[in-house]
Parts: sequence; structure tokens; C-alpha cells
Amino acid sequence: MSAKKPKCKILIVDDHPIMREGIVQLINHEKDLMICGQYEDAGEAFKGVEDHRPDLAVIDISLKGSSGIELLKNIKCNFPNVLVLMLSMHDESLYAERVLRAGAAGYIMKQEATERILIAIRKVLNGEVYLSERMSTKLMHQLVGGRAASGGSLMERLSDRELEVFGLIGQGKGTRQIAEQLHLSVKTIESHRAHIKEKLNLKNATELVHRAIQLRGE
Repeated sequence: MSAKKPKCKILIVDDHPIMREGIVQLINHEKDLMICGQYEDAGEAFKGVEDHRPDLAVIDISLKGSSGIELLKNIKCNFPNVLVLMLSMHDESLYAERVLRAGAAGYIMKQEATERILIAIRKVLNGEVYLSERMSTKLMHQLVGGRAASGGSLMERLSDRELEVFGLIGQGKGTRQIAEQLHLSVKTIESHRAHIKEKLNLKNATELVHRAIQLRGE
């Protein structure tokens, strides 16, 4: 009689309690999957990965005081065998390629139906990359035809933190609000805003806000 196959261990990192608990319940109902830890803070999550050595970490891009992308990089640097699936409310056209380059094995938007999250998890555990069909097609076209000389190439000049700040500007948040949310100084956020304007060839704060809002709608 063959030994029973052990369940795959999944670690969840999301600072929205309702969303996190929903994913936990979803996974714990599956016979082949189990939750080995759930966290809302990047520091605690990294310690959880160290303690539990999950097969897969599902990480929200936007975490309080930290970026999920930074957590992704830290995990892949220290625990390269741990698979990572990024989960976010942000449009994948902004982040998918970026997180894949940082070592993630997939990207799924929170707006997707819950069964798609399970499909994404199993696909990544099976050694594949998970992206939506639309994003997969877009990346394939870029590989085949080369990158179009569009605003997308400018966006790639932004650091991960600058992109995070830019996204918050597009949500209508001011410098002080962004500083409080990211636990950074107002001076640091002002510096990020200046770098974003320079990299995207924007003349002033008004153009910066308009472009950030425009990007959010793309």
C-alpha cells in the first residue's frame, strides 16, 4: 500500500483580514492543500517562511509599510525553492512582468473568481507560470514582435517603490497620506515624486497626477 501523499503547504500574506481569511478557508477545504501560516506583515511573513518552509507563498503586492515585491525578492534570495504567487487588486499590466522578473511564478488579480485562485495555485505548484490569458498573450506579442515604443517602456524606468507611490497618487492620495501609509517620511515621498516626474518626462505636479489617474484607467 503506497504512502499517502503529503499536503502542499501554503503560506498567505495579505493585510486585508477578510480577504486573507477567505483564501485560508478556500484552501483548507482542499484535500491536497493546507495553510501553514497566515500573516499581514512582511517581517512576520519572512520569519514564517523561515520557520515553515512552505511549498508556496501567496503574497499581496500592497502590504502595510512594505511592498510585497520586496518580500518576494527577500524570499527568493534566501529560500529559492519556495514558489511565490503574487496576488493584487492592481492591474496586472503594471506589475505582472515586474514580479516575474523578481522571481514570482505567477500573478493573479483579487477580482478573479475564487476558483481561479485555486487554479493558479495548482498551476504554480505544478511547475508552470500563471498569468491571465490576456497578459500571457501580451507578453508573447512582446517577445515575438519586440517592445513597442510606448509609455510602457517609460514605466519600466520606475523602481518598485516609485511605481507603488505612483499608484497611490493615481488613487488620489496626497504626499502626507502616502508617507503615512508606507511608513516613510514626507521628504522621502517628495523625492520619489521628483524622480517619477523626471523619469516619465512630466513637467509639473499637475501632469504627474493626471498621468497617474490615466494609468489607473488603462
